[in-house]
Amino acid sequence: MSLTQLSNVLWREREMLEVLLFKLEEEQLLLAAGRSRWIARATHEVEVVLEAIGKAELLRATEVEAVAREMGMRPDTSLRELAERAPSPWDDILREHREKFLEVTGEISSLAEHNRELVTAGQRAAAAALRTLDGAPEAETFYGRGGAAEKVQVRSRLLDGAI
Repeated sequence: MSLTQLSNVLWREREMLEVLLFKLEEEQLLLAAGRSRWIARATHEVEVVLEAIGKAELLRATEVEAVAREMGMRPDTSLRELAERAPSPWDDILREHREKFLEVTGEISSLAEHNRELVTAGQRAAAAALRTLDGAPEAETFYGRGGAAEKVQVRSRLLDGAI
């Protein structure tokens, strides 16, 4: 039956979304810790998972279309609409898949946005460090534990050599 195949495809896609969430958290930890050595690898792993999710989305679209046709619905029927018309227990199963997709994609969006902010902050810090090489003292940017930028004014200091 097509509903069984669709559910299997949805499970696989959910698992891939969980892997993406894990990879984004890994990337965030590296960014927050300033571990730049592994950031390129973590970013590549995120891209690999995104590519796999793209393929899974195509497979899901094909299965949704097949189930929709089988149920006498439009080929572009949404998962919500399928859940509303599916017989029991498939209605609950499809609804659960949809709710989990919404939950995980919300987490992914939030985490990806935070990672972008960390990358941007890191780029600004690198630019500020390069500007100080010109010899012009200016405010430096330091980052606290939460990744928030804190400005600190750079001042010349004299040290007593006797100390």
